[in-house]
Amino acid sequence: MNNEIRVIELFAGVGGFRLGLEKANEKLFNIVWGNQWEPSRKAQDAFDCYSRNFSTGIHSNDDITKVSDDTFHNLQPNLLVGGFPCQDYSVARSKSGEQGIQGKKGVLFWDIKRIIENTHPKYVLLENVDRLLKSPSSQRGRDFAVMLATFRDLNYTVEWRVINAADYGLAQRRRRVFIFAYKNGISFEKKQDELTPNQIVFNDGFFAKPFPVEEEPYKDRLATVRLPEDIVKISDEFSFSFHTAGYMKYGEVFTAHTTPVMEEPIPLRNILIDEEAVPEKFFLTEAQIEKFAYLRGPKKIERTSATGHVYNFSEGGMSPVDELDKPGRTMLTSEGSINRSTHIVEVNGKKRFLTPVECERLNGFPDNWTAGMADRMRYFCMGNALVVDLIERMGNRIEEIEQTNDLAEIQMEFSVFG
Repeated sequence: MNNEIRVIELFAGVGGFRLGLEKANEKLFNIVWGNQWEPSRKAQDAFDCYSRNFSTGIHSNDDITKVSDDTFHNLQPNLLVGGFPCQDYSVARSKSGEQGIQGKKGVLFWDIKRIIENTHPKYVLLENVDRLLKSPSSQRGRDFAVMLATFRDLNYTVEWRVINAADYGLAQRRRRVFIFAYKNGISFEKKQDELTPNQIVFNDGFFAKPFPVEEEPYKDRLATVRLPEDIVKISDEFSFSFHTAGYMKYGEVFTAHTTPVMEEPIPLRNILIDEEAVPEKFFLTEAQIEKFAYLRGPKKIERTSATGHVYNFSEGGMSPVDELDKPGRTMLTSEGSINRSTHIVEVNGKKRFLTPVECERLNGFPDNWTAGMADRMRYFCMGNALVVDLIERMGNRIEEIEQTNDLAEIQMEFSVFG
């Protein structure tokens, strides 16, 4: 196998992608450059955490939009990874005429495009919230279609899958969409080209091997579509219902609603620290208990809109505390605050917040990975983080693909020179 896969990590946060890849094979994945920059913040807590925990490679705390093309070109990555923001990906014809397109300023996906244009990596692995597939609500599927067309125009084939970590044996019900793009012309692409889109999505694709699914789609939900050649037309007119899994090659899209082959999840109680070690500040006061009882209870409230329209806001009730025999709910950046979405556990008759270490465990990070910043920021960083164990499985899959590539190249050399 090749000695290493050179990796660029974008929007790195506290390093979930890197940690997962290094857990898969630290010798294979060489993270040569990692970028984390939080705009409008003087304190760069996530970057500081990243720098504390990793010693090799270049750690960049610069605005990604201001990093030069030459910087990326000189890094020569084989793999680009990142959990990028969900934004508006609409595009328009450039003012100079018909020569190109312009995306909205500040949309960081266009920097991913710029980096790919300057480096042409074999693989791209991205993560986002699953609503990306349906945004914007006024033109369902437009944003994701623009992304797929961008990869098409860059000469990449794309697979995607919405994965709930708890479905595959982990401790958190966290749904995210993962996007894997690979360069046309590499051995893996040629091998995949021998398969049907259905075989790729359900059996033999990038995601189907490490995250198996049932043979049949949920409620027969299958669909195909051809993306318009003109990306501006997609932005202006295209609408489509993308399902939870799919495949795109040369603008031809196959998508299906897959059902995971479930693995027993880790229950919440298994990630809790020793109760005697929980500091007093994490236990709820009587006033907080009362507030949470209201927030998590059913309610119907009369409200008046800005235009004077009176309407009823209603909200269903949820359990006063989180069930310890089930995996945790999706952790948000507001975790640890007085908020309906915050986890509340009850142990030995006492109610409390999750500690920052327990939140790290929900995402598969080592204990005290985020130590050194305020608790509020530790919660925030874990609310933004991905589940490390999922990336480890994807890293193992990339290693398997690399072995296939190398074998194909050896066989090709043998046929030529043998």
